[in-house]
Amino acid sequence: MTPQSVDLLMLLKVTGHALETELSVRLAAVGLTPRAQCVLTNALGGERTQSELAELSNLDKTTMVVTMDALEKAGLAERRLSSTDRRARIIVVTDAGREVVAKARQVVDGLYGEVLGSLPDAQGLVDGLSCLLNGRLAEKVECEHPPRRRAVKAVVQ
Repeated sequence: MTPQSVDLLMLLKVTGHALETELSVRLAAVGLTPRAQCVLTNALGGERTQSELAELSNLDKTTMVVTMDALEKAGLAERRLSSTDRRARIIVVTDAGREVVAKARQVVDGLYGEVLGSLPDAQGLVDGLSCLLNGRLAEKVECEHPPRRRAVKAVVQ
């Protein structure tokens, strides 16, 4: 098989979609979506604004607002005034949110372990994808009509 005979984009998209679908099903058991899990996990990393978390979680501003609204409604996170900038609001994970994140971490780790464990060279795949994201594909390309991100409901159960 030559690089020209592989539709790399489709392979990555279909694989990513299959993984996200399975993760969605498993995380639903603990009351989260993959996006909510990502935001909560990133919020545990320190005092971050909603915009900083959106960037870190690869979400646009509108999607982040909807996600945070759902997380607040579920009692898993709160928007609070920053201790360093009165104009900024930071995202704080509640105690209930911390409990859900711990359960979600087990779900994510289990699924990723199963998926990567099914490959003959899992570390090579992870290293290769990381190399692409941090190297050749790291720089954002300006595009007049960029591909749209697939919208996923940010419902937290």
